[in-house]
Amino acid sequence: MKLRRYEDLNLQELDVMKEIGSIGTSHAATSLSKMLQKEIRISIPQVRVLGYDEAVDQIGDVESLASATLVKMTGDVDGLMLFLFNLDFANTVLDRVIGESYHRFEEMDQLAYSALTEIGNIIICSYINAFSQLVNVDIDLSVPSATVNMLGAILTVPIAEYGYDTDKLMYCNADFVMDGKQLSAWLLMLPDIPSLNNILEKLGVS
Repeated sequence: MKLRRYEDLNLQELDVMKEIGSIGTSHAATSLSKMLQKEIRISIPQVRVLGYDEAVDQIGDVESLASATLVKMTGDVDGLMLFLFNLDFANTVLDRVIGESYHRFEEMDQLAYSALTEIGNIIICSYINAFSQLVNVDIDLSVPSATVNMLGAILTVPIAEYGYDTDKLMYCNADFVMDGKQLSAWLLMLPDIPSLNNILEKLGVS
């Protein structure tokens, strides 16, 4: 049966998306590790279908500032990839890349913002490359766009993009661990509903 909404995913289909998330996030951690020249591990990803308010509650306060990198997917899969991270994650990687850390996002200069955009793009590309090979699909990615905004405002983007299909988000969370420190980051892979059905069909669980 074809899915009409994210919330139609059953437990088996969610488990498959969780496995994809685990493989994709592992590749992303490997790429980040090479870039930072530091061993980085990840926790077991959680994949859940959440409403807007639930997703905000899982990530943080609706008015807290966060950084996000957004990439559009086209080709065999249409949709969005959103990599979202807080100031703690940003400072940890910026300290390794440019030797700087900041008390607030507002203090960052253009160099810091460029570095964060590139890091977000590398993580998304690594994730999608692993995903494409696993599912055997061709996915083209747009030039990344980045923003620092309130968490609530950032998460309205996918809702606005696919509100005609659902008011739910497919939420994927995996913590990166570096030097024994747990760094929270969130990857939201949001294929549109026809693409999601295509993915599940290719994996034999539709």
